[in-house]
Amino acid sequence: MRPAQNPDNRPHRLAALTCFAIISLTLAASGENWPQFRGPTGQGISLEKNLPLNWSAESNVVWKAAIPGDGWSSPVVWGDRVFITTATDRGTKCHVLALNRRTGAVLWDKEVAEQEPRRKEGKNSYATPTPTTDGRRIYVVFGDGTMAALNFDGSIAWTNREVKFYSRHGLGASPVLHGNHVIMPFDWSNPIGTPGTYPKVTDEERLGWQIPWDKSFVAALDATTGKRVWTGKRGLSRIAHASPLIMRARDGNQLLSIAGDVVQGFDLKNGSLLWSLYTQGEGLVPSPTFGDGLIFASSGFEKTTLRAIKPPRKGDMNATNSIVWEQRKGVPTQPSLLYLKPYLHAITDGGIATCYKADTGDIVYQERVGGNFSASPVSANGRIYFLSEAGDTTVIAAGPEFKILARNPLNEKCQASMAVSQRNLFIRTEKHLYCIGK
Repeated sequence: MRPAQNPDNRPHRLAALTCFAIISLTLAASGENWPQFRGPTGQGISLEKNLPLNWSAESNVVWKAAIPGDGWSSPVVWGDRVFITTATDRGTKCHVLALNRRTGAVLWDKEVAEQEPRRKEGKNSYATPTPTTDGRRIYVVFGDGTMAALNFDGSIAWTNREVKFYSRHGLGASPVLHGNHVIMPFDWSNPIGTPGTYPKVTDEERLGWQIPWDKSFVAALDATTGKRVWTGKRGLSRIAHASPLIMRARDGNQLLSIAGDVVQGFDLKNGSLLWSLYTQGEGLVPSPTFGDGLIFASSGFEKTTLRAIKPPRKGDMNATNSIVWEQRKGVPTQPSLLYLKPYLHAITDGGIATCYKADTGDIVYQERVGGNFSASPVSANGRIYFLSEAGDTTVIAAGPEFKILARNPLNEKCQASMAVSQRNLFIRTEKHLYCIGK
């Protein structure tokens, strides 16, 4: 027998259902923020749906905004704002720009600091680190090690210039947020002496670059004040440009950070080194990824190798027994890896796409996409997006079969990784920022 209904409760039930429906629609419409390098988890994965499949410089472009100066930082998106950094006046002036996500209009352009441009590789810039945001402030890093926080109105909350960064390659890693800490790796090389030219370099210059040294570190700053909270020392390592990740392991949340010659875990509370694994290679660029109890990391230049690693236990400083498998074929030295269970995807600098079985490292397929690649791939809505240096995005189906769904040219130089937010793709070219949408 169905219980008798109380007519007096109907308005309340109707109000509750209406409220729930409004909240659900609001969440669905608001979309997903892209608050840091490679998105919400730092692994290049978006939950967005209804993203564009086809576009060009003339079609499916919601807006196109000119970006002054030079920089290869990726855009980040929070709500109706897009943030990006650049360096003007031959790299000396450090700028942060906020744009309207819907229209591309520049809301403000703030000069944060002046820096002294030092040596870097030709593909790098003086504004390569991607910003990160918590929805209240935007946190930025520039080529000389300058760190700063800006409020959403463009006012500067703090600057920290205590790190005088130098690397033969320049600075390429990006910061991450954890709690009230802004965490940034500084994997540099010896600044002593006058930089030479291959092969006439001194042993002083080779320290930290070709010769391991113990000066590199990870720094955590208080997000409110900008003051140093802790410093994590690497021990012997070499230069790198890999962004760290927050990872859950057997011993709780850790900072996963890799550099030349090392894969490491740090305590997020005090920066102490929890474990370390030796993996030979310098000039490391690809950021790691992880999933289902494994870390996936490329070793950089010199004996370039892809490894799957079971997170070592605390205190293990010679964690070679943690290597589950190694692979030498199809390993990228610039684009980061993409893990989509049960597969690991990679694109080499020369445009070879590889799909591996994540548990064994066996190759599922290996196909030529074409072009050269610096940007890291992203995944959304069952697709993988590969953005080439020529500005061509090849879209393939995610899964064990190599299937090209679209090729989309912008005909502009691209090295920054794209952002995905609120049914749009955001692509930075050499001189513009594109918002791509249906």
